[in-house]
Amino acid sequence: MTQSDGGPHQGRPAPDGDQAYADRVYRSVPGVITGVMLLALAAWLIGDAVLNGTGRTPYVSLAALPLFAAPVIAYTLRPVVRATAAGLLVCNPWRTITAPWASVDALRAGYSVELLAGGKKYQVWAVPVSLRQRKRAGRLRAENQGGEHASRVGMIFGRQANPVVVGSPDPTKAWSDQVTAVLQEMAERKAGDPAAAGPVVVRWCWWLIAPTLIGLVALITVIAV
Repeated sequence: MTQSDGGPHQGRPAPDGDQAYADRVYRSVPGVITGVMLLALAAWLIGDAVLNGTGRTPYVSLAALPLFAAPVIAYTLRPVVRATAAGLLVCNPWRTITAPWASVDALRAGYSVELLAGGKKYQVWAVPVSLRQRKRAGRLRAENQGGEHASRVGMIFGRQANPVVVGSPDPTKAWSDQVTAVLQEMAERKAGDPAAAGPVVVRWCWWLIAPTLIGLVALITVIAV
């Protein structure tokens, strides 16, 4: 499913009822598309500068490449949430948070989706909150409530109500709220599982941090020389 502000990529659920929500992957599809477009535009501009530029322009362009590309990858392509039988793997732009289900205190969606685990709070970048989507979902809820009233009246006069499609995404809830509810349910179901115990582990994403710092130093050096 692709939403206007994000969409989940879901893995195949395990046949066991206790594993019904295992191996799910969520990321923002618009974010990925934006990242690919920005990288393509940067490749075209920098390639043109390297091939056709004069003076220090090619060197400045090459130095700026990692300084631009690494943050774009970090904020658009990298963010993802993986929910497995053992816990949550949250890939944020510069950090990776591994939280076993037993360490998850709560997940909540306000102006952003937040993971409370191990006594600390982490933002979940892969599930952006859209206020526009929430307003649209709120309007649909209000319309559905009016529709329920109309359907009751219709049954009195022999009219048939519109059928409800079971198993489809709930249009009366924003995508971020649906994802948060699913992950919260998984945390509650798996909290007592011995296989889902352990501390929260936070690791820095050095394979993106290092190129950003190297590009910054290289750019300053080229400009200063």
